[in-house]
Amino acid sequence: MTTPIRVLIADDHAIVRKGIRALLSTESEIEVVGEAEDGAQAAALAGKLRPDVILMDLVMPGMDGIEATRQITAEPTAPRILVLTSFAADDKVFPAIKAGALGYLLKDSGPDDLIRAIHQVHRGEPTLEPSIARKVLSELAQPPKKPLSPDPLTDREVEVLRLLAQGKSNRDIAEQLVITEMTVRTHVSNILSKLHLASRTQAALYALREGLASLDDVPGPETA
Repeated sequence: MTTPIRVLIADDHAIVRKGIRALLSTESEIEVVGEAEDGAQAAALAGKLRPDVILMDLVMPGMDGIEATRQITAEPTAPRILVLTSFAADDKVFPAIKAGALGYLLKDSGPDDLIRAIHQVHRGEPTLEPSIARKVLSELAQPPKKPLSPDPLTDREVEVLRLLAQGKSNRDIAEQLVITEMTVRTHVSNILSKLHLASRTQAALYALREGLASLDDVPGPETA
């Protein structure tokens, strides 16, 4: 039997938490292990409950979801963060992605979109609302504020970046390139360092901007 995906719901509205819990309770492959009503509680429960995925609201009292995401993803065995919010403004989208969120979904998305997004993020695949993906692509199209490293990407790093942009997990990339997962992690770390990027999602979007992948290659909530 497949081990269910352990999910923590972080939202300051109790009715939202209960609604999401009720929805996810119908999925045998997902188990809600806890609820948090603010960012500080989410960060504390992330360490205590060890969920696989955290559904993170952004606007919460006290510590907001962006700071909570930053603190949680700083840990070496951090859970995946899927932002679930009503806000698509630039001042929410970009900080959340830079903080380490792997997915960004709006609350008006359908139940099936949420279920798929949880599975994708759990597999380590970036998932962005199409409107959010285009917004971030537009931002990345701006001239970089910092010059790229004079040390160019190697051919293997370009291969890894292209597969990463297609939503492949480290395990998938390792199998396809016949290398170890540790080697993949090293390549991803080098890619982020050379390109001055903070997350896999930013790397995937950089690959889109540079023509290494198309928008259709990046998994969105509407894809299986």
